[in-house]
Amino acid sequence: MRGHGRSDRLGGHAYETMRDDIHALLGALGIDRADVVGHSLGGAVACLLAQHSPALVRRLVLEDVPEPFPLDTPRPPAQRPGGDLPYDWAMILATDEQRNAPNPVGWHHMGRITMPTLLIGGGPSSPIPPEQIAALAGLLPDARHIAVDAGHLVHETRPREFLAAVEEFLSPADRTPS
Repeated sequence: MRGHGRSDRLGGHAYETMRDDIHALLGALGIDRADVVGHSLGGAVACLLAQHSPALVRRLVLEDVPEPFPLDTPRPPAQRPGGDLPYDWAMILATDEQRNAPNPVGWHHMGRITMPTLLIGGGPSSPIPPEQIAALAGLLPDARHIAVDAGHLVHETRPREFLAAVEEFLSPADRTPS
């Protein structure tokens, strides 16, 4: 995603802009349907992609994704760490601002996510409360929800459990023909 890793530092870090980037990338690669996996911010962007272009997303996996409600206690402005960063600092500031005051349209359009969806929560040690993951799962008509007590980075902290759940969900025997 823009502002992450070796991607360009283009600015414009609205969730919708990042959604459009992913849509354009899939188009440039000639991919008409994809299984999409997103973690945290990437999961929020994946939700927007699934809402905006449901025919493009065959299956959706959301790992420890926050619900699009304002935080009870807004995040204070982040302090930039020293040195070279592997991400665009402007992206952190912009996405924190959106997390504090999300666009409510995303929440109201969750019913558009009709494809099979797997939600993986990080359990009680995650900063994303398990009840938020459960509330999000409750809005989606074809959702499965599991919790892995691993904190926010389930894929990193408990990679075998994460991959087993994702592989089972995406297995060919479990896929609906497209």
